[in-house]
Amino acid sequence: MMDASDSGAFVLEEFMDLKRALRLKEKYQTPLYLYDVEEIKEKIHTFRNYFRSSFFETEIIYASKAFSVKEMIRLVQKEGLSLDVVSLGELVTALSVGFDPKCIYFHGNNKSEEELLAALENGVGHIVVDNLEELKMLEQKCLEKNQTVAVFLRLNVGVEAHTHHFIVTAHVDSKFGVGLDSSELEQMLAICRNSSHIRLDGFHTHIGSQIFDLTAFDAAMEKMVSVLSTFPTPLMLNLGGGFGVSYTEADRPVPLKEVCTHLIFTMEKLLREKNVSLRRFCIEPGRSIVGEAGSTLYTIGFSKQTPHKLYYFVDGGMTDNIRPALYQAQYHATVLGKEQNEKKQLVTIAGKCCESGDVLIENCLLPKASPGDLLWVHTTGAYGYSMSSNYNKQLIPAVVFIEGDEDYLVVRRQTLEELTEREI
Repeated sequence: MMDASDSGAFVLEEFMDLKRALRLKEKYQTPLYLYDVEEIKEKIHTFRNYFRSSFFETEIIYASKAFSVKEMIRLVQKEGLSLDVVSLGELVTALSVGFDPKCIYFHGNNKSEEELLAALENGVGHIVVDNLEELKMLEQKCLEKNQTVAVFLRLNVGVEAHTHHFIVTAHVDSKFGVGLDSSELEQMLAICRNSSHIRLDGFHTHIGSQIFDLTAFDAAMEKMVSVLSTFPTPLMLNLGGGFGVSYTEADRPVPLKEVCTHLIFTMEKLLREKNVSLRRFCIEPGRSIVGEAGSTLYTIGFSKQTPHKLYYFVDGGMTDNIRPALYQAQYHATVLGKEQNEKKQLVTIAGKCCESGDVLIENCLLPKASPGDLLWVHTTGAYGYSMSSNYNKQLIPAVVFIEGDEDYLVVRRQTLEELTEREI
């Protein structure tokens, strides 16, 4: 299958047709999250094949916040990737399927005492420390347990990628990381130098998401290599993720092969120029592994013509995909079985929640659809299921993996009984 990230342009997935979609709806109901396992593997293999160097070690760390369920973590482990977690829940999910804790990186800007203790007790490989107070708490817990832990310090390198302001993570006032010239960083480095329980293994940064301009990464790498040049022994660098994917025809992400080769080439060049050694270079792809591999199947219900808009209502909405309401994310959709029909309806796809902002797609050009038609929304694999909610007491949909001609359930649809089982 040809995919969008390899071509650099939007390409409609080909593994779904009306007959298969109707069978999936009958079996699992809609809304329904779908994942193409072959495409996930293809993305992983591209990273593994091209993010390599003969001058330093490389490591690919799956950013599980994009999509964290047991079966996905099993797949990540089987494919030989490490794992990034940002909460106790994500850590427990990984450990529940036997993921090697030594290959886990624990992130977060406000880790609780419980989370730090869980990381220590389970032998998590690295804790990515966000701030001075966290480092002090971590050292205290290590002293109490007489335990040594390896850390990365998260740096705010001041590189602002051209992306939505809600998902930019490295401008100077970001809540993430510490500034390169800050007194806070100096104090954190002093703790690492003087502590017998904290081992500084390297530095981490993440400059944003949906990045199509690789020069933003170049600027971040240059600043990080400058930091490395002040240390006598080779350390590790983690550049984070943020590699763009195709949501609509307007998106032009850099193909993953080109992303990988560019990052490796630039890092090798910077190290030579500055005469710096690097032990390991890490990246954290999440969306770029699962985003395009995932899609959502809806059933169209009523339609409504207002003075200025034609609405098609679907049986899901912001509860299964909050991204359009949260930061105006855009999507492409197909009315299955009517792919060859003339697309002459300018439609707004809206959900069933009691919110005016419950809109999945604005101004979507579609063929005329009828109640009961199936709408297939593409590239929902990242931050769809992960950010789902029970707003309006809507049920969270099932998640199904599709591999060739086979489909199998990886998360069953929530039931009405489960909806209230924790309520007293």
